[in-house]
Amino acid sequence: CVCVCVCVCVCVCVYGVYGIRSDQDKDISIRYSITGVGADQPPNEVFNIDPVLGKMFVTKPLDREHRSSYHLRAHAVDMNGNQVENPIDLYIFVIDMNDNRPEFKNQVYNGSVDEGSKPGTYVMHVSAFDGDDNTTANGMVRYRILSQMPHTPIPNMFTINSETGDIVTVAPGLDREVVSQYTIIVQATDMEGNLNFGLSNTATAIITVTDINDNPPMLTSRTFSGEVPENRVDLVVANLTVIDADQPHSPNWNTIYRIISGDPSGHFTIRTDPVTNDGMVTVVKPVDFEMNRAFMLTVVVSNQAHLASGIQSSLESTAGVTISVQDVNEPPYFPTNPKHIRFEEGVPAGTSLTTFSASDPDRLQMQYSKLNDPADWLSINRTNGQIVTTAMLDRESIYVKNNIYEATFLATDNGSPAASGTGTLQIYLIDINDNPPALIPRESQICERVNKNVHGVNITAADADTDPNAGPFVFELPNFPTSIRRNWTISRISDYARLGLRYQIYLEPGVYEVPVIVSDSGNPPLSNRSVIKVKVCPCDEHGDCTTLGAVAAAGLGTGAIISILICIIILLSMVLLFVVWIKRREKERHTKQLLIDPEDDVRDNILKYDEEGGGEEDQDYDLSQLQQPDSLEHIISKPPGVRRVDERPIIPESQYPIRPVVPHPGDIGDFIHEGLRAADNDPTAPPYDSLLVFDYEGSGSTAGSVSSLNSSSTGDQDYDYLNDWGPRFKKLDRCCESVPGALLNRLLL
Repeated sequence: CVCVCVCVCVCVCVYGVYGIRSDQDKDISIRYSITGVGADQPPNEVFNIDPVLGKMFVTKPLDREHRSSYHLRAHAVDMNGNQVENPIDLYIFVIDMNDNRPEFKNQVYNGSVDEGSKPGTYVMHVSAFDGDDNTTANGMVRYRILSQMPHTPIPNMFTINSETGDIVTVAPGLDREVVSQYTIIVQATDMEGNLNFGLSNTATAIITVTDINDNPPMLTSRTFSGEVPENRVDLVVANLTVIDADQPHSPNWNTIYRIISGDPSGHFTIRTDPVTNDGMVTVVKPVDFEMNRAFMLTVVVSNQAHLASGIQSSLESTAGVTISVQDVNEPPYFPTNPKHIRFEEGVPAGTSLTTFSASDPDRLQMQYSKLNDPADWLSINRTNGQIVTTAMLDRESIYVKNNIYEATFLATDNGSPAASGTGTLQIYLIDINDNPPALIPRESQICERVNKNVHGVNITAADADTDPNAGPFVFELPNFPTSIRRNWTISRISDYARLGLRYQIYLEPGVYEVPVIVSDSGNPPLSNRSVIKVKVCPCDEHGDCTTLGAVAAAGLGTGAIISILICIIILLSMVLLFVVWIKRREKERHTKQLLIDPEDDVRDNILKYDEEGGGEEDQDYDLSQLQQPDSLEHIISKPPGVRRVDERPIIPESQYPIRPVVPHPGDIGDFIHEGLRAADNDPTAPPYDSLLVFDYEGSGSTAGSVSSLNSSSTGDQDYDYLNDWGPRFKKLDRCCESVPGALLNRLLL
């Protein structure tokens, strides 16, 4: 067994690698072959072997970056295919060549470094990859900086570690306010950085100089001034401006304003404008010109972020602000607002209640007026504010809520412009007994006879006054009329009274007005004579009014109820008789003679059929016979062969246009319906009326006669058989009496 390591140079298409040979080839002929990846496995036929000599060859270019080694097995067999040697392993390693440039992961790298950083401060890292063998010089990459833009303050502010690619500062002097960004070109070269033999590539590194708070804010002036009207709030009275060189809208630039003196009561605050960074002096508490005519404020400014180490505050960070107070006409005010007073209700008009005066901070003259007086009970003196009643005060008024009446007054000074203030007066009204009680309920019902289940009517009273001017109440019946005490009784039960009939007293059902005197508990008490309407009615065993009793209690006596019932019976009888009469009349109309005399009906209606043939003699017939039949006769027989009576005709009847007729005084509709009913009730009538329609086919027709009506005779015919056709053909019979036979034959045909 032989193990061979073979090295093959890249990019050689056909190259002898190695030869294998068996020591038995002197005695027998041997054939050599190889197997494995690169031979008979993908990628196929990269390597080949001479089967006789055993020499191996490379047939395709080799790429180490694609496959760095191959493992093959060599076989030796005789001419019969018998193995003469055990297979041997062949390991082929591809030797690397410098055929790959270093490749940066990114073409542009971004990094940052604080301004003022010391030399050696780490900034960022760049890296490149070389596809060649990194264990050889072909894959060993080295870095260097080709250029720096701008060159301020020096051209070489940064350096790079040639092996790791770390970029660091190499000199002091980074200042964002001078240069905020640097652009560096970095080169990566393999062959350990040998520019003569190595392959190179470049990338761009952008370094941003980040801001630090190395510039304190500076006020643009040492003094500022403003004005504020007294009694105004949320008003900007002065603007403070600052300059800060740091990055705008960052914590290093945003300014904070503080008032450190001159405003012990906290009338002012300073807000920062988020856009301009200016300070807005705002009044948050009203100022009084009479108390302070000016404010001297001391303001200090700073940033949200602390100053960088070693940076000191500037003198320009402090300023003085003078705020002048402008005098304005302040409105009067009521020292006691609302003002509470107590009075009894019922005080007469003209009573002086109180003096509701106001104070004016500017010590100006004032006038008083009424702003809101819902009940119009009060008036106020325009000069001194004395309030006097103009009407009697009533605690039970709808304008009094919880015993309190409220009115609003106005005090106006004589300033320019005039100012006014409002004050509220609340009057607590003490109740007096000025309302008599009222009886409750005003209507009720009671049984006509007193029994154990009847307890009377419970009554009570309501009083608009409050205790002790309301209940408990006293109920009594008046002495006049005398029938009240004779028929009724009243007794007190707890906080109400009971009104009832005296025992063994009977009253007719009806409505009775019972007067009751109700007195309250005031001092002196007030009484009221009230009337309760009591409905007396018959009751059942439970003490409830019956239906008849309820009607009677509504004011109707027994006689009236009987009269009403009789009237209802009479009315129902009349309705019944009317219905019977209508039914009988309808029956008579059904059974009366269907047809009326021809003399009573003149209907000059002739339908024109536009038939050819005939002349004036053809129309010489009695017109009245076509208007209305005289009577109904039963059909007793029909000549054979005229029409079928056992089936519905299958040939449609002729349809003729309806000629408008002059309305007849008679009821045409009734006439038609009565005739239809008479025909339907005729037992001798066939089930269906059929009309035979004949078509004239001209002379020489081969068709025979189809009806016995056909006649070629010109002589008189016997038409007695028409009498057997029934009432439907009476009119035709009469029409034909005056028609000559020849003409009749033509009509029939």
